[in-house]
Amino acid sequence: MFMIRNGIVVISILAISSAADDNPFQPDIAKWRAERETKLRAENGWLSLVGRYPLKEGANTIGTGKGNDIVFPASLQGVGPATIGTVTVDAKRKSVMLKLADGVVMNRSGQPFSGESPLGTAVDKRDWVSLGRLSMHIIERNGRFFLRLADNASPLRLQFPGCDWYPPNETFAVQAKFVRYPETKKLSIVNIVDEVSEQPCPGYAEFRLGGEVVRLEAIQEGEGLFFVFRDATAGETTYRAARFLDVEKAPESGATFLLDFNKAYNPPCAFSQYTTCPLPPKGNVLKQRIEAGETLQEKGT
Repeated sequence: MFMIRNGIVVISILAISSAADDNPFQPDIAKWRAERETKLRAENGWLSLVGRYPLKEGANTIGTGKGNDIVFPASLQGVGPATIGTVTVDAKRKSVMLKLADGVVMNRSGQPFSGESPLGTAVDKRDWVSLGRLSMHIIERNGRFFLRLADNASPLRLQFPGCDWYPPNETFAVQAKFVRYPETKKLSIVNIVDEVSEQPCPGYAEFRLGGEVVRLEAIQEGEGLFFVFRDATAGETTYRAARFLDVEKAPESGATFLLDFNKAYNPPCAFSQYTTCPLPPKGNVLKQRIEAGETLQEKGT
């Protein structure tokens, strides 16, 4: 089904699926988009976030009680005691320890625990711990530590209507060449709160769009590539800050590969104020309009 939202034509997953027999290009797009929305709606996903709290060095008491150092939202009132426990930060050792209040039992990967337990900060596998519908984990940014809090019964998660998309367009499924640098360089990436991180950049994708040669710097993510870009639709029909695009496996240098902007998607900060999304490097801000992929999301709808 087609509809008008934010002044543009958007398309539903069902509409793509119903056209599958007409165009073999479309079933893959429908499948990818359905998986994208399933991940968004998952427990502890971006739609469940309700807080991002800076942690001070030393002890930080947590819970819904007003006397805590970190006061959880009133929506979580009654989930556990007023003070759930204490999170202690040792920045020198880059360690975080959780000590639960007497009688409090939390879960990690389905296993209950009480007393003291370290909280990991690895990016590739977040160390979520939960109490009922409440979940939390620790993130580290340039030596600073933050507690990220999720409520799996949040209205944003339970009432999420789905993403908005441009209709699939094969024009924006381009053949690109991967040009690898002699040595991986560092790419300075600024996020929406002006924090800077150095990311590994193995090379760039080069392709033609609208009769012009375009380049996008890539960030290495495992065996794949991650692109942060902004085009001329930003702030108009797509999210202003940036959109993301993934390539599952990095090609060999000089190899041609498919770069499908129909699979461009919004960063977490398009949905949640409790995230810090990267902004595109200067070279990844394009003057072309890429009318493909995920469009501007109406927050709270």
